[in-house]
Order: sequence, then structure tokens, then C-alpha cells
Amino acid sequence: MKNIALVFLGGGAGSTLRFLLGSWLNQYFPWAAGTFSANILGSLLIGLLMGWFIKWPHLEADLRLLLAIGFCGGFTTFSAFALEQVNMIKNGATLHALVYMASSMALGVAAVFLGLWLSRH
Repeated sequence: MKNIALVFLGGGAGSTLRFLLGSWLNQYFPWAAGTFSANILGSLLIGLLMGWFIKWPHLEADLRLLLAIGFCGGFTTFSAFALEQVNMIKNGATLHALVYMASSMALGVAAVFLGLWLSRH
């Protein structure tokens, strides 16, 4: 039960932060800047966390549940990303959707690698 509570709390915090980030960024950018930013920042964060968990294996498993699974899982979102792709394509912005999709995937993977590297140096 404690594990479920940790994931629940971390997920709630991550989802709330994603909502706030999206609400703020989407005021200034006409595309899905909130989801894009959350996914890239979340990828960087999970890379950092996993690197730290490897570097310091004594860190509590509870911290992994709260931050990596809960917070990062709630902060990043694939379903919103997919919906935004569909909406862009339906609205005739197919090229924009493809650029957004490719850059999200490439930068997300790069951010995880960067996070792992940063956590080890």
C-alpha cells in the first residue's frame, strides 16, 4: 500500500506541474509547447535520477517510486503528445506535426542520455 501511495503522490505532483507548465507556455507559443517541454524536461530528469540511483544504490527504493515512476510518469505524457499530433494533422499542419514528433522523440532520448551523463560527472 505504501508503494501505491508513493506513486500516487509523485504522479499527482508531476501531473500538476505539467498542467501549470502547459498553461503558462501555451499562452506564449501557438503550438504544443507545454507537452513538448514536459516530455523533454521529464526525459532529462529521469536520466538524472536513474544515473543517481546507479551511482548511489543505497538510495531508498521509495525515492525511486516517488520520483522516477510517480513524478516523471505524471509529468511526461504520451497520450497528450499523440492527441496533439492528430489535432495538428486534422488542422492541416502535417509538416509541423512531423517535425514536432521527430524532434520530441530525438530530443527526449538525447535528454535521457544527457541526464545519465550529468549524473555521473
